Amino acid sequence: MTKSSLNARNTALVLIGYQNDYFSSDGILRSVVEESLKINDTIKNTVNLLDQINSSEMLVVAMPIIFSDEYIELDQDPVGILNTIKELGAFRKSQNGSQTIGELKQFGDRINYLQGKHGLNAFIDTNLEQFLIDSGIQNIVLAGAVTSICIDSTGRSASDKGFKVYILSDITSARTQVEQEFYCQQIFPLYAKVVTLEELLKKLGISGE
Repeated sequence: MTKSSLNARNTALVLIGYQNDYFSSDGILRSVVEESLKINDTIKNTVNLLDQINSSEMLVVAMPIIFSDEYIELDQDPVGILNTIKELGAFRKSQNGSQTIGELKQFGDRINYLQGKHGLNAFIDTNLEQFLIDSGIQNIVLAGAVTSICIDSTGRSASDKGFKVYILSDITSARTQVEQEFYCQQIFPLYAKVVTLEELLKKLGISGE
């Protein structure tokens, strides 16, 4: 894939985990990201970004993680965060926790929702890669949760597939702020560019006002 400079036409914003179980006050996994969420003001910054790019050609894609009530999509003995999700009953299709947070619903069909994500990497078992290629995308910008898990996994995969990766330091949420800073300062720069909302808008030539 031949890389070109960042512009709205060849760039996609990929939103990961913007669901009630993470971000709503009564979400089952709210405690996982709560500290970082408050410090970064992740939701407010996300809405601000979407407002700023709303009239641009920038593609916006949301990758929710949704399971059947029986979690048939998972191994019988999942490990790590996937085991926690199953044990706590998070992201079940029939429950409100799997639904998109209200703050994003105002943008309607400006956001493209792709289904099939049942793990950490948003490219696995989804048509995300082909959707991006068909849309002429060369750069992807990652936002959402969880920084050290789905954001990192998806970012590494995107880089391996030839996309240029940007990760928003103030629109991603980790399990702790220490973890957030560690990944943004020490891990992400190994394969991606770490930028703030303001820096991204400047690179895109979009006013941040």
